[in-house]
Order: sequence, then C-alpha cells, then structure tokens
Amino acid sequence: MNIMWFLPTQGDGHYLGTAIGGRETTFSYIKQIAIAVDELGYSGVLIPTGLFCEDPWTVAAAVAPLTNRLRFLVAVRPGIMQPTVAARMAATVDRISGGRLDVNVVSGGSPPELAADGVFATHDERYQLTGEFIDIWCRLLAGETVTMKGKHLEVRDARLLFPAVQRPHPRLFNGGSSAASHSFTAEKCDVYMTWGEPPRMAEEKIRDVQRRAAAYGRKLQVGMRLHVVVRETESKAWEAADDLIKYLDDETIARAQAAFAAQDSVGQQRMTSLHGGRRDQLVVSPNLWAGVGLVRGGAGTAIVGDPKTVAARLVEYQQIGVDTFILSGYPHLEEAYRFAELVFPLLPLKPPESQVAIGRDGGNSLREPVGEVIAHVAFPGR
Repeated sequence: MNIMWFLPTQGDGHYLGTAIGGRETTFSYIKQIAIAVDELGYSGVLIPTGLFCEDPWTVAAAVAPLTNRLRFLVAVRPGIMQPTVAARMAATVDRISGGRLDVNVVSGGSPPELAADGVFATHDERYQLTGEFIDIWCRLLAGETVTMKGKHLEVRDARLLFPAVQRPHPRLFNGGSSAASHSFTAEKCDVYMTWGEPPRMAEEKIRDVQRRAAAYGRKLQVGMRLHVVVRETESKAWEAADDLIKYLDDETIARAQAAFAAQDSVGQQRMTSLHGGRRDQLVVSPNLWAGVGLVRGGAGTAIVGDPKTVAARLVEYQQIGVDTFILSGYPHLEEAYRFAELVFPLLPLKPPESQVAIGRDGGNSLREPVGEVIAHVAFPGR
C-alpha cells in the first residue's frame, strides 16, 4: 500500500472547532510538514483546495524543490479554472517537481462556496463540464493541438509549448459517491478516491466504480482519505480522540451540520448520516470514529487504536481494494511522526519509486530512491 499525508493549508491545531490550541498556517510550518513526511517515507501529500485554503498550486511549486521523493496531489477546478490554463500549470509543476505531480479533479460539492467563485451549475451539470474540461486537459498534455466545441467549453488551436515530464499526463484522481461521479471516474480517471466509510459501505462503492470502469476495459486504483488517532495503547488512543472534541459545544456542532446540509455532495451526505450530528453515535464501525465529522466537512472519520489495531484496520480496507491511503492527524506535524514511527513497521508498504528530476542543464536525470534507506534507518528490522 501507499501511505500519503495531508498538508493543512487551511489551519491546524490540537483540538477541533475551537481557537484553543490553534496553530497559524504559515509557509514555515507547511514547509516543516512537507520536509518531515518526505524524510519519514510517506509517498505523497494531498494539498487541499477551497475558499479557506492557501492556493494549492502555489504551495506545491514552493515546497517541491525542498523535497526529494514526495508526490503532490493538487486540485484542478473545472468551472473555476480554464482547461488550457490548468494544463500549463500542471506541466509547469510537473517539471519543477521532476515528475512528482498527481492531479485531483474537484468538481465541487458546496453551492455557497461555488457561488463565491462564480459557479452556479447544478451537480450533474458540473460533471458534464468536468468531462469536457478533462478531455481538453488530457489532449493538451499528450502533446496535441486541440480544437473542440462542447456544451460548456470551447477552445481553438490550443497547445502546450512546454510539456510535462509524465506521459501522457500526470495521474488523475477523483473522489465522489454519486452516480455521475462514478461514471466520470470510471471513464476518465486513474484513481478513485473515497472518504473513510465503514468497510461494507466503502466496498459497495468500489465495486460499482470498478464495474463501470470494466465496461471501458479499464481497472482503477483506489484511494481512501482518513484521519488517524494512534497511541501505544487502545485506551490512550480513545482518550486522545475524545480530547480532540472536548471544546466542542452543541451550538458549534449544529452550525457546522447546517452548513454541511446545504451541500449537494452525496459523499458529504453519507458522511453526515454516519453520526447524525450526535456525540453518542460516533463509533460507526470497529475502531472507526466519526467525531471529526461533527465540525469538519469532507473526510470525517478516523481510525482509532493502538499500532497493531490501526494497521489491521488499514489492511482490512486494502483487502476490499484500497491501495492508497491519504491520512492526517491533529496536529499534522507531530502526528506524521507518530504514525510513521508506530505504524509504518507493521504495514506492507510499497517501495518508493525513483523520481525523474529536471537537471541543471534542463535535461532529465533520475533521483535515487531514498525512502527505503530512510525507512531502514528509522525503523531497524522493518
């Protein structure tokens, strides 16, 4: 399996839903996390997108030269970005990073947030637009000169002057739970992403997407976005989970749940249904805790337990088809170390790949696969 981490460009802290113990989002702090997870042996980082986040493309370009092996999962936003501009951005960051870019296709799930960016399309209209966007984007990165007129987008004689390192283009990730999302992912993307639902629910979605992909003669990789709360003992882990939400009051929870209800994201609806906004319904599957979702949109569940238990739960997800996990914990710097030190030695991790880098003369050279060396030094006997 591949284990990725999360760069908290929207803020970080020790507790959820409060300014107590909050940590300012500075480039210095983001840089610390990126360098740490690169050295610890994580395979990549997800950089979030949205009104309340730093711009992910700028962040990726800034931290790429500071890391050696780390991959960067960065969002394109159909409807907010033009596909030609997004293709140039992707090619540039892929070159800067030496072929370490992955692309997260985000059609959006919050109408109020989309409206703030000038997007007023309905849920299914956004996926129609996204399909046209990705067709243009992929053809440009494959080296074509593109003229296309669709229902939503039109370009004439579009082309890229500077190509990306990866061919035909960086991998495309897409997450979603709706039929429109599954159909789009099955036809056009490389990796299907899901939030951390109980295994039975997640397996149903994975099977549906893979069935749709098979109709196109394709098989997708599968990723999962989860939080983790790991401690040396089970009891300490659950104490740490409870500690995360100890400053939450009913008013804060109700306000967050009302905001989530205004979204048209099927995935968010499924996340919310796990707990219904209630503190007494947070354990939704063995060691799967939905407390994060009381006030955080999107990925709202965490695996809670001692190292062996957390590793076992991840392997259970691997057995239903998940091969990539994008994890996070609060605060993200300390928890990146804690998870790597306690759980990495127990997991069947995929060996790091050599990376293609742009040499000083503008040509391509190969980076050494340093991650496995670091892993053996940090975790003797692995």
